[in-house]
Amino acid sequence: MNQKITFTKFIPIIILIILFAIGSRFWVSVPAGHVAVGTLFGAVQPNAYKEGLNIPVNPLLKFHTFDVREKTHFEQAQVPSQDQLQTKIDVSVQYRLNGEMASKMLQETGTIENMLQVQLVPKLRSLLREQGKSIKRAEDFFLEETQEQLQTDLTTGLAEYLAPKGINISAVLIRDISLPPFITKAIEAKKEREQEVEKQKAELERYKTEQQQLIAAAEAQRKAAEEEAQKRRVLADAQAYEIEKINDAIGSNPNYVKLQSLEALKSISKDPASKIYFIDSNSPQPLPLMHLSDKN
Repeated sequence: MNQKITFTKFIPIIILIILFAIGSRFWVSVPAGHVAVGTLFGAVQPNAYKEGLNIPVNPLLKFHTFDVREKTHFEQAQVPSQDQLQTKIDVSVQYRLNGEMASKMLQETGTIENMLQVQLVPKLRSLLREQGKSIKRAEDFFLEETQEQLQTDLTTGLAEYLAPKGINISAVLIRDISLPPFITKAIEAKKEREQEVEKQKAELERYKTEQQQLIAAAEAQRKAAEEEAQKRRVLADAQAYEIEKINDAIGSNPNYVKLQSLEALKSISKDPASKIYFIDSNSPQPLPLMHLSDKN
């Protein structure tokens, strides 16, 4: 009797569990940034279910979820240029799935991985090869205008091709460019030569500047020497003029010599080490004996 009572208590709980299990088939919860597409016995339903709780739904449906958030696909390809050389280019494609076309994508292509492998990757590689045909030389891929044009053309071409298939392209960006090894070495050698030329130009410019400085210093020295020579000429002219005037004074006034002789004797006599000097009394112009010849 007690066992029957205990089992009876669990009957409502069991019924609730059964109802919840059956009832969960009548609603579907779609994660944020996703859409869900239902299939009924393999037949794709035309309308996709958006994120959030969706009720009621056919309990017999099987759901396939698509992530419609922004994503990036990385791709690497060998791109030939007009010179028949292969350049390795790494690109990243920013894309987003169109949730409104999720049912069509599932029916025609399949999952997201199938969309990438069947639709995006082949078209991207084809566009890269087509763009390479317009490049004359492999090293032109490093030109800024070439890369900008390449990114623009790839973005436009992919967007026009994939939009009707449910993939919206935001941008195609070039991540890296690798030229053939022998071209890379040639470019490096060219850069080294250019750097050496620039170094020689800088050295030549330095030498030129030094020579100009030396010329300027020599010019300054020349001007200084000319000014010094001019100064000496002026001084010599002044001294010559003074001597000329003294000679004129001596020639016109004999007593001037006598006066100068007496002044000299007076100065000599003041020197403690002075000696006795004799004056030739017979001379009309008495001078100190030291100015006379040895015979006197």
